[in-house]
Amino acid sequence: MKLLTIIGARPQIIKAAAVSRAISNKYADSVEEVILHTGQHYDENMSKVFFEELNIPQPAYNLGVGSGKHGEQTAKMIAGIEKILLDDHFDGIVLYGDTNSTLAGAVAASKIHVPIFHIEAGLRSFNMSMPEEVNRIVCDQLSSICFAPTETAVSNLRDEGFIESNTRFLNGKKRIVKNCGDVMYDNSMYFAPLAHTKSTVLRDCELESNNFVLATIHRPYNTDSPERLTSILSSLLHISERYNIKLVLPLHPRTKNLLSKNIDSKLYSRLLESSLAKIIPPASFFDMIELETNARIIMTDSGGVQKEAFFFERPCVILRPETEWIEIVNHGAGVIADANSELIINAYDKLCNHKVSFPKLFGDAHAAEHIVRSIIDYLL
Repeated sequence: MKLLTIIGARPQIIKAAAVSRAISNKYADSVEEVILHTGQHYDENMSKVFFEELNIPQPAYNLGVGSGKHGEQTAKMIAGIEKILLDDHFDGIVLYGDTNSTLAGAVAASKIHVPIFHIEAGLRSFNMSMPEEVNRIVCDQLSSICFAPTETAVSNLRDEGFIESNTRFLNGKKRIVKNCGDVMYDNSMYFAPLAHTKSTVLRDCELESNNFVLATIHRPYNTDSPERLTSILSSLLHISERYNIKLVLPLHPRTKNLLSKNIDSKLYSRLLESSLAKIIPPASFFDMIELETNARIIMTDSGGVQKEAFFFERPCVILRPETEWIEIVNHGAGVIADANSELIINAYDKLCNHKVSFPKLFGDAHAAEHIVRSIIDYLL
């Protein structure tokens, strides 16, 4: 059977590595995977390098959509994906997460009745002002199989009526909701030993294990707001200077472009001149794993980095007003601080001065195998 995998953003490339690996290692005789890159992320550090590092098959198609307004970008993707689905034959389409690429793939496939398999289904922030929340809800509604990564995600889908739904697709089959575990946990466990041998980022940045703060900021509501971005960065610098601990900031291109515009000149100069602050380009996958496994604490507005912090047993300050990964907060391994300076500083103090537990919440590190097996069974 032939599957079309849609990717467009850096996290999706990483997630797709787990499924591609499962197909190659266990199901190569029964599944052919074709990869389509929408071009949503087109910076080489945000895209191309990941195919090389993770040994993912190169995309058969690249739509080269690039950036743009949500409607314009999504419309171009829908048109491009639909054409490919009509020109070739695919038994199903595999979608990841909650980006515009995810939404476009779901809309295009649903219109021509190609079964949709959504990995990371059931995640909810319950914040409809987030484009990602809209994307994930629409994709779940259109999917033949919703692959939930946790029991919380399954509960969200149950509460929304997915499990008892009478929905039928063109093939007469009902929607399936399945807790398969998290493909990012698969990847983290698989690649961590490789990262330790391949990455030189600690040496290059002169970092000591367990003696630096790793911070990532990329969400538009943080980068586009001078007030929020100033509050977050001033808090990070305060912590770094107060505790004499290095601060590592792998800067997303969006954040880099807005930094000098959206924070005041004094803070910008302080950040650039600080001997404790290390501003680096977007980290490669292996470098990011090495940074995460060696950080004393992680501060991020990224859902993926929140999880990776948990996988590698590192406490996490969440620079958002909510999180889809509420398990992390419920188990005391993460604190929601939003962009509130006082909350960020207090969260750092709390997490660094208390013992944190990291129970196994995200599966058995074989989620991708469970997913591919379930897709095969569905399509037979």
